[in-house]
Amino acid sequence: MKNAFRAISYPWRLYSGLDALADLAEEVRRLKAKRAFVICGQTVAHRTNLLGRIIDQLGGLYTGAFDRMDKDCTYPAVLAATAAARDAAADLIIATGGGSVIQGARVVVILLAENRTAYDLMTQYPEGKPAYSPRLMAPKLPIINVPTTPTSAMNRAGSALKNDELDHRMEFFDPKTRPAAIFWDSEALLTAPISLARSTATTTYTGSLQNVVAPAMNPLVEGDHIQAYRLASRALPRLIDEPGNADLRIDLCAAAMLQNRAADDGSRGGRQAAWSTSYALATAIHVRYDHVGQGEATSAVTPAVIRHTAAAGGDIAARLAGMLGVWKSGMSVEAAAAAAADALAAFYQSIGMPARLRDLQIPEGDLPILAGDTLMNFNANPGDRPPDYVDRMLATLRACW
Repeated sequence: MKNAFRAISYPWRLYSGLDALADLAEEVRRLKAKRAFVICGQTVAHRTNLLGRIIDQLGGLYTGAFDRMDKDCTYPAVLAATAAARDAAADLIIATGGGSVIQGARVVVILLAENRTAYDLMTQYPEGKPAYSPRLMAPKLPIINVPTTPTSAMNRAGSALKNDELDHRMEFFDPKTRPAAIFWDSEALLTAPISLARSTATTTYTGSLQNVVAPAMNPLVEGDHIQAYRLASRALPRLIDEPGNADLRIDLCAAAMLQNRAADDGSRGGRQAAWSTSYALATAIHVRYDHVGQGEATSAVTPAVIRHTAAAGGDIAARLAGMLGVWKSGMSVEAAAAAAADALAAFYQSIGMPARLRDLQIPEGDLPILAGDTLMNFNANPGDRPPDYVDRMLATLRACW
């Protein structure tokens, strides 16, 4: 039955627009905090005025900052941020930056609260069994997110850290790390260079396309997916020509937020095969190579993944072709998948994004390593990991090359 579903809402407040940060101190007080601690990266701290604006707004509520959160939020950086927040006796965290900063801040509040090692708290991958995330029961400090890019990380509960000592990312999940408030401040969003905004927006756009063609949506989810795709597909091409238009960046933030809300409102059952594969490959690539962003990794693999795997799902291929304006009556499944892949690749190229893996300037000889990197990715593959999984991913990577 289509309308048999459940929906979940979480308490949060959203402030959006010009000088939205003017409400920051009042929001901190509403949360009964007195020692707000900022987590950000070097660019935000030293190449923009954003940290200074936040300090000015907080006044006596400001207790310090950690300004060295790095790409993909590495485990050493998160440990250092945790120590700094503890030394500052922080009672609230303000994550300021892109997805890496926001995810890293979530793990900071987990490590501050839980009396176990990070290795015990992260998602576990027992041999021959589905992965699982330990329950993290301790109360967590409130988080306020001030994103500088339209990242889907802005109001989620999961996080992943890069750890060079492991053969996979450290993954954490705790609903209590969802933000109490989010600020889409126009000036803050404009601090991200157009290349970074485009990269994040490409991920948001691709996710909205994935969702809008998904089957079996309940009415709440369907509405959010349609509007998310409408916003992303309208704003992303204009973003390139109008880099100073903050409204476009806010529209892209809204698209990312709607995707997240749809997931909470019953969009269950996991990604379709093509999208799960694309996500796993893109994640492996951008985590392994510092010069590759998530958006670039996503655009480099998604068209070929569609061509390589979407034919297995005829309805998805047809809907993709329809959404991208290339459907023709009587098309075979294979023809629909190929037409959709070609159209999506052309779109990526039109906005200056790569559409093949070779465009990322990574060694072709690394493909077997990347295939192995996809094995432990909870969002893409939480269940059993069949013996031929890596071989199948390698074959797909070669198709993407």
